[in-house]
Amino acid sequence: QVRLVESGGGLVQAGGSLRLSCAASGSIFAPNTMGWYRQAPGKQRELVATITSGGSTNYADSVKGRFTISRDIGTNKVYLQMNNLKAEDRAVYYCNYLRTNPPAGAYWGQGTQVTVSS
Repeated sequence: QVRLVESGGGLVQAGGSLRLSCAASGSIFAPNTMGWYRQAPGKQRELVATITSGGSTNYADSVKGRFTISRDIGTNKVYLQMNNLKAEDRAVYYCNYLRTNPPAGAYWGQGTQVTVSS
């Protein structure tokens, strides 16, 4: 089992910045991929950014150049630095842990709300 706890959401004005954090605990094994997804009201959950335990990153086109994902392997934390936030970034942001090799599993955090005012 893997437990994920997000923090750092809140209300920010358009053009502002927020930094989300996710702390992972439990049965964590490498290689794995951790990432951030978001779900806006009335929409499906979508990928924001992922980072592998080797440091490879992947971003949604809508956040490239504005968001940066990073992780601290030693403390099992992953971060999402969000700059130049836009109204369309408003959503609940979820942390995800994925491992495809045994012991395989996919886990989600409880989510943290990000609200951007225009």
